[in-house]
Amino acid sequence: MRRIGATLKPSVSIMQVRLLIGVSAALCAVLFASPANAKKGGGRAVSRGSVFRVDVDKSHALDDHKLVIRMSRPPGKVQLTVKTEEGAVIADIQEDFSGRSPGAPLTVKWDQEKDQPVGSILLRMYDRDEHYIDQEYTAWYVPIPHEEVNFRTDSSDIDASEVPKLDAAFAKVQEVLLKDKAREHKSLTLYVAGHTDTVGDAGYNLKLSRARAQSLARWFRQRGVRIPVAFEGFGETALKVQTPDQTDEPRNRRADYIIADDAPPMKGVGGFKPGWKRIN
Repeated sequence: MRRIGATLKPSVSIMQVRLLIGVSAALCAVLFASPANAKKGGGRAVSRGSVFRVDVDKSHALDDHKLVIRMSRPPGKVQLTVKTEEGAVIADIQEDFSGRSPGAPLTVKWDQEKDQPVGSILLRMYDRDEHYIDQEYTAWYVPIPHEEVNFRTDSSDIDASEVPKLDAAFAKVQEVLLKDKAREHKSLTLYVAGHTDTVGDAGYNLKLSRARAQSLARWFRQRGVRIPVAFEGFGETALKVQTPDQTDEPRNRRADYIIADDAPPMKGVGGFKPGWKRIN
């Protein structure tokens, strides 16, 4: 049996980092990818005259507890181990995909409690000749719980009466960052995402949410957040509560504060893709 692979830098496709726990009961972790022992974009190795690559879709790992794997060569078995941050095993399974075609989607699922935080996912993926590629994913994607800032109609200015809410959120941000005193994670960024309800024109709402997110991001930078701060507006493309058009729904008028090594996997409907911008 031959082992294949070489250690690599974090992938920008989904996320690399370690999970922070205990900042607040409201904090939840979402998996970011940090492939280890594989070259960027999937594993690669010379195997009987062809290159062995793997591609792992991790977008459903935390919500649906599954990974979708594609191999460039005829697949063999896949071993999966899911652990908590403390190292306790959540799942330890093996699936045999022998006989499947190269490039076919290979789905690996596991069971776990819905609110159980994931610390790491370890994969060992074999081709039919028992060459294998190892990848490990550890997570640090921390939404910051906060009270929503209220903006005046058609305004992105932060009123003085709303500052205490931001001060409380700033304290939580600092608490998270203290968990990384050694600066193990060099690319940590505070991401601020703005959202609106469906009242008004969608294009206008997008611009307004972006302006409000920028105001919040600027406030955090001026308040003393030392890591990079990025912002983006989603308008009404990523509703928290699905409503018809022209519906006044306060829960959709919100902002997300997220600390992560890579851009959060947030997408809007209608093909909207966020273009995060940094505050200098």
